[in-house]
Amino acid sequence: MSDSEIRVEEVAAAPDKPERPRLDDSDVRANGSEMVKRAVDYLDGFYNPKPAVAASAEDEQPGGALYEAVIEGLKDIYDPEIPVNIYDLGLIYGLEIAGGHAVVTMTLTTPHCPVAESMPGEVEMRVGAVPGVGSAEVNLVWDPPWDPQKMSDEAKLELGML
Repeated sequence: MSDSEIRVEEVAAAPDKPERPRLDDSDVRANGSEMVKRAVDYLDGFYNPKPAVAASAEDEQPGGALYEAVIEGLKDIYDPEIPVNIYDLGLIYGLEIAGGHAVVTMTLTTPHCPVAESMPGEVEMRVGAVPGVGSAEVNLVWDPPWDPQKMSDEAKLELGML
């Protein structure tokens, strides 16, 4: 056989593919001395929507349970440059909840804020994740402009302004 010759080999059948691991009801694992069936619904909460929690009209008003839960969710979001949450910073101008739909009106400290593109999306995601809120909408406004006088007393104290 020379170097320029091509050799062809015929194969009777394709090689067997290795079996892929599968998760089903028959999978079991040891739990001490007894065998326990593996739950197949480990992604059930991911695929199914969260259960709707019916909120009364009083819950959706200021002072109501749902309204306060949304405010607590907003207090979990911090400005990246100022170590104060956006609610105490005075960036939230309004919150309206009706029929499980929340509308947040907010601003940023400046139009050139580095999180101008991502902050409204984060607010929408956090508010929408509060149990009882079916959908959330964020309106970003620039009028009236934000100023330090809009901060809560807690925020001013945290920043040494009181």
